[in-house]
Amino acid sequence: MASSSQYIVYEACLSYMFFVWLSTSVQSWTLVIMAYDRFIAICFPLRYHSIVTKPAIAAMLLCSWFFLLSLIACLAGLLDRLSFCGSLVIQSFFCDHGPIYRLACNDNSLNFIMAKVSITVIICIPPVLIALTYICIGKALSRIASREERVKALKTCTSHLILVAIFFLPLLGTNIAVQISSLDPNVRIFNSTLTHTIPALLNPIIYSLKTEEVLNSIKKLCKRNRLSSITLFKKVTSLSQC
Repeated sequence: MASSSQYIVYEACLSYMFFVWLSTSVQSWTLVIMAYDRFIAICFPLRYHSIVTKPAIAAMLLCSWFFLLSLIACLAGLLDRLSFCGSLVIQSFFCDHGPIYRLACNDNSLNFIMAKVSITVIICIPPVLIALTYICIGKALSRIASREERVKALKTCTSHLILVAIFFLPLLGTNIAVQISSLDPNVRIFNSTLTHTIPALLNPIIYSLKTEEVLNSIKKLCKRNRLSSITLFKKVTSLSQC
């Protein structure tokens, strides 16, 4: 890996890369499907239950997962044709595809093409599709007369928008920086760590805070603490008067 004191066998490295990129691609396109769900709910509310059915969502998820599984399998499998005769130090915190194929001594043009295709499918197309859905959502909300209704509809998208920003901004920032100039390995490692760990940690927190039960429990707890503080203040005041 990045340090000479850390080693990983080649087969384990490919497996590691496969599962990391598979989970990344699945999350990327799951965010697209979630954006589609919000788009139908806000732009076509009366037809929502007839369009967004369980079979339809299951078919979308299965098709996207099968395609992504095939893509990542090709991405990892094509590394097996490369020969490594120089440095074997991977400038990343995990077995990333780009830092690996650049270490090869033989022709890696096919791997370069697959890297561009994968980046386009996983990192470039999803945020564009999500942006288009929110442009349509914005136009639909602008036609709503009531400001309260617009705010209420927009609140249903906040969790999704937060996750989209946390997930895509580090990925896009890293890849744009790599294309423009040489990126310091430590910066790349930091951005990769942020992208692959923070969204997974924040998922349950963000979505649980949006559920009505959790919000009501927090409100009750705050109200109870406020009442306890008022009661304690009254007792202290009465004792001081005595």
